[in-house]
Parts: sequence; C-alpha cells; structure tokens
Amino acid sequence: MSKQSMADKLFTIRYKCDENSHLSIKNAEACIRCGGKECNTFCPAEVYEWDKAAKVTHVAFENCVECGTCRIACPGDNIGWVYPKGGYGISYRFG
Repeated sequence: MSKQSMADKLFTIRYKCDENSHLSIKNAEACIRCGGKECNTFCPAEVYEWDKAAKVTHVAFENCVECGTCRIACPGDNIGWVYPKGGYGISYRFG
C-alpha cells in the first residue's frame, strides 16, 4: 500500500472558489497575542499561516476542506467560519 502525501490527497478534491472568503480572523490583535499559533498546525489543509514579519495570519480559504476544525480548535475563538454560499466550496471526487 503506497503512502500518499497530504498534497496528493488534497488533489482528489475540487474547490469552486468564491471571490469572498468563508473564513475570517475576527481580531488581528488576538493573533499577535496568541503564543501557540495553533491554527498553523491543526488545519489539515494548511489554510492558516502566521507571517512573523508582518505579524498577521494569512488565510488561504481556497484550500479549505470544510472540516470545521478551526471553528473549535482556535484557543482564542478567533476564527470566523461559515459555509460557503450555495454553489461554491468543496467537491469530493471519491465519496
């Protein structure tokens, strides 16, 4: 049995991207104060990335697999998450 990388697994899904993100950072200052930056590790699709120089969390919502982990795992409850509007979002090729 061959092992697939996360990039290989993410390639099996399709995402119809809206112009507007369904994810948001509620308070940029809370990200600055956050010591663990957990969002950089708990997201399986690596949607969140802390930019140390700019002191901002970048959100690549186009990669989101809509698992909802970020809704519950951010210790500061600082991530806004809603379903993408109708016709947009994730589409799984295999189930």
